[in-house]
Amino acid sequence: MSFTKGIRGAITVENNTVKAIELATNELLTEIIKVNNIKPEKISHVIFTTTNDLNADFPAKFARINYGWDKVAMMCFHELDVPNSLPKCLRILIVLNCDETFEPKFIYLKGAKQLRNSIT
Repeated sequence: MSFTKGIRGAITVENNTVKAIELATNELLTEIIKVNNIKPEKISHVIFTTTNDLNADFPAKFARINYGWDKVAMMCFHELDVPNSLPKCLRILIVLNCDETFEPKFIYLKGAKQLRNSIT
C-alpha cells in the first residue's frame, strides 16, 4: 500500500532580492532533503509560500535549477497576511509518496524556528 505524507519547513530570508531568496531556498531544501533522505522520484509535489514582503523571484525556480526537479510539480503562493506574523518567511511543503513507516522531520531555520513554538 502506498501512502502520501508531507514534510514542512520554513526559513527567514534576509532581503527581498533574487540572491537572498535563492540562498534561503537552497539552505532549507538542502536540510529537508538530507534529514528526510528524500529521493526526487518519490516527490508527489511541492508547495512554496512566501510572505507578501518576498516577491523578487519564485522559490520553485531554484529547486528546478539547483536540484534538477524539472519533472516535479511545484507551485508558489503568498502566505496569508496575518497581522504581526513573522516577516520575510519562506515556507515549503514537500509531499512524498512513501510507505506507512516514514516519519517526516520538519525543518525550521533561522528566525522561523519560533514557528515551532506557536500555532502558525
